[in-house]
Amino acid sequence: MELTPDSNIVFTIGGFGINKTAFNTWLIMALLTVTSMLVTRNLRPDVPPNRWRTALEVIVKGIEGQIAEITRRPDRRLLHFSGTLFLFIVTSNLLLVVPGFDPPTASLSTTAALALSVLVAVPLFGIASRGLGGYLHSYLEPSAIMLPFNIVSEASRGISLAIRLYGNIMSGAVIAAILLGVAPFFFPVVMDMLGLLTGVIQAYIFAILATVYISSATATPTDRTEAKGKDQT
Repeated sequence: MELTPDSNIVFTIGGFGINKTAFNTWLIMALLTVTSMLVTRNLRPDVPPNRWRTALEVIVKGIEGQIAEITRRPDRRLLHFSGTLFLFIVTSNLLLVVPGFDPPTASLSTTAALALSVLVAVPLFGIASRGLGGYLHSYLEPSAIMLPFNIVSEASRGISLAIRLYGNIMSGAVIAAILLGVAPFFFPVVMDMLGLLTGVIQAYIFAILATVYISSATATPTDRTEAKGKDQT
């Protein structure tokens, strides 16, 4: 049993082997892109929405609502970033039920890349929102002595995101493989259902944590004061 699809080479281009993780990642990106193009090709006010467009609008509105509850202010850029993370991860995890498909999120390289994208997005969003000086000053809050601790905390976020997502997806795959050898007709169905549920939950948690980290980086002292006042109310 393979613990990661990275070692499985699908084909070779110019002497470079394309493993199953990279191939399935491109496959999911192509699937999401083509689906979005097909659903939104007639996105006009004079065209009544069909079931697919309605489903897509429900998903987008749901993501937008979750972001609004966290940030307490509209930010379309955050919707694009966190929404893309959620759709990629949840699609990857749900395709686990397809025979022979190894989700890219079962590879530590993919989860590390996703976590790295969040680590890069946090300062970019923070600088765009508060300016370079305002963002760098946040590392000195509440006092300058906290600088090394804030830096370590920032780095540990990415590591925890990667390990959490990888560990949950891989543990489900390993348990399913073990139970498959014990009772091949019953347990796989149960584990597939649990795998789907876990996959959706993990995608949600990852996107929410990314939103929380970015929201914290973009929040100004005034925003924090207002948020505390609302919480106390």
